[in-house]
Amino acid sequence: MTTACILAVIGAWLGFANPVYRLPLLVLLFPAGLAAAAVRAPSLKSALKAGWLIGGLAACGSLYWTALPIHDYGGLAWPLALPVPVLVGMVLGLYTMILAGLTRFGAARLSPWLFGPFYALAWTCLEMARGTLLTGFPWLALAGAFSPWPATIQGAAFIGSYGLSGLLAGLAGWIAVCGPVSRQGLVAVLVAVGLFFLGNSRLDEPIDKDGTIHATIVQGNVDQSRKWDPESQRDTVGKYIALSRQAIKDAPTDLLVWPETTMPFYFQDHGPLSAMLTDFAAASKVPVVFGAPAYERRPEGPVLFNRAYLLMPSGRESYYDKEHLVPFGEYVPFGKYLPFIHKLVEGVGDFRPGHAEKPLGEGNLALGMLICYEAIFPELAQQRVTAGANILVNISNDSWFGDSAAPRQHLDVALLRAVEQGRAIIRGTNSGISAVIDPRGRIMAQGGLFTTLALPCPEVPIVSETTWFHRHFQLLTFAVPGAFLALCLIALFSRNRRDAVSPRGKTL
Repeated sequence: MTTACILAVIGAWLGFANPVYRLPLLVLLFPAGLAAAAVRAPSLKSALKAGWLIGGLAACGSLYWTALPIHDYGGLAWPLALPVPVLVGMVLGLYTMILAGLTRFGAARLSPWLFGPFYALAWTCLEMARGTLLTGFPWLALAGAFSPWPATIQGAAFIGSYGLSGLLAGLAGWIAVCGPVSRQGLVAVLVAVGLFFLGNSRLDEPIDKDGTIHATIVQGNVDQSRKWDPESQRDTVGKYIALSRQAIKDAPTDLLVWPETTMPFYFQDHGPLSAMLTDFAAASKVPVVFGAPAYERRPEGPVLFNRAYLLMPSGRESYYDKEHLVPFGEYVPFGKYLPFIHKLVEGVGDFRPGHAEKPLGEGNLALGMLICYEAIFPELAQQRVTAGANILVNISNDSWFGDSAAPRQHLDVALLRAVEQGRAIIRGTNSGISAVIDPRGRIMAQGGLFTTLALPCPEVPIVSETTWFHRHFQLLTFAVPGAFLALCLIALFSRNRRDAVSPRGKTL
């Protein structure tokens, strides 16, 4: 059991993006080791403990970077910042603890043929719950580890990233519990090989597009510590305008994309800095997407928003206010009752969530906006496409996390959104990783970390066709938990199988 736990944790650390060495295939050791440890544990208590340790250590190691913004921008000393990923791991480990208990229960009462589907559905429900409860945090989706290999994630267009994660976990768990040379193990291997070849086949299919645009991302790489300094605001605006002018000269550009909170001032006030942007858009004749804080006056006082603007050459403005805010980063949960807790990053104040999902654009261009970590939530991308978006735009600022695994992990999840929805994603960030992703999850253009650049990408596809996953999103949302509940009931009313197979082929 100990070996299974160690392999599971190492598989998670090396399978997801990390600063040491990455091999996506190793991530399958995570669900395999978890299943093996749960089934081989001498008691239910031991299985629960193993599940908690595996999930907690895997999350703590993979999310080590959560300590960086707290130390660098929150003003806390390392002894206070370093426990943060540990605490995050302890919470996320509760999900795998429950999964371990369910796995042990299912393996003991279901036939080997039903165990594989049971474990796949259990893992899918785990990721769905983690993406929903406590405001949701579906960052380490198992399928995201395979994002660098587009052929392996094409299943997300049909069953979504949660479903694909569950399927991959189910195959790995089947092999771990029933054995690689068992009939179930051989079926799992054949299914995995079939998924890969089907994915390759889908990559060869042409994308049914309604047209294309030439997009350019401007990555300003502005120093986060100086960004909100009033004396630096004009320099920031000037830097983005200068980079954009040169980019337009160098390559055809139909759309400029600047990152989240690019403009560290209230654009809506239409002051001198706002005029610089409006004059630039009019002179360049190119629409500009950019981020800026915004406010709304209400009887109880001003309310702040994290806003994305689309500024047209005509001067017309449209905007989207971020809907899913970062806890303790953009607002303090229960802040009224916890006045001693302050935000862990600097900014202009506590934000409020917006609610507008209508795409930004005009003519045949409809941009579905996802600000920062909104890209990790499948339901938000689903809403944007349902509202008519034919391109998704993710503006972000990952500068908070330094030169860590966070920007790469963030990009991995964005790749899944592209495949799920069958939409190109233009992802502009302040310090990287900026990229343009096609509807199959392939990177069309990509910039580096902590570099100043203008990233042109011609022929970004405009797509109105929807994927199977998009069309059946609601069905999958309810069918998966329903199917898992049905298997749980079958297991509940089945006799405890003393001949349940262990990973070594022996009886339990």
